[in-house]
Amino acid sequence: MATPLRVDARVLGYLGRALSHELSAVQQYLTHAGLARLWGLGEMAEHFRREALEEQEHAERLTNRMLALGAMPSASRIVPVRAGRSLADLLRADWALETRAVALYAEAARYCARIEDVESWRLFSALHDEEWHHAREIADWLERLRAEPGHPRSPTGVTHEH
Repeated sequence: MATPLRVDARVLGYLGRALSHELSAVQQYLTHAGLARLWGLGEMAEHFRREALEEQEHAERLTNRMLALGAMPSASRIVPVRAGRSLADLLRADWALETRAVALYAEAARYCARIEDVESWRLFSALHDEEWHHAREIADWLERLRAEPGHPRSPTGVTHEH
């Protein structure tokens, strides 16, 4: 008979918080895609839509880990969307979202390493690295916007007129 899997309640807590965060991110990026499209910034709208899909993939990975641990996934704390009246406002909101994820995943990975939950540690470490990369991209994009005010730029550097 197989030994029952011992599930750490704190790991489940991190997984639940992470799932709530990722679903909140999907909602925010989809909203930002819609706003960018309304503003005539089609390439940026597509960028935000791709970010939403990536965050959805993160949510799927978290869901799968919860199911593997025998827990029913529950995202109980979806946060309201933060938006704004300009591309810079949207990017600042996205940067804040991504930096919160970086902090959450770093904390969760440290805890999982301490209790020797290797699979959860791998998941949180990978998500940390991916979210850190997103935050860095957004910070770079904001810097380009500051360097050339009035000309929003896509992540590829293409300038768009209002």
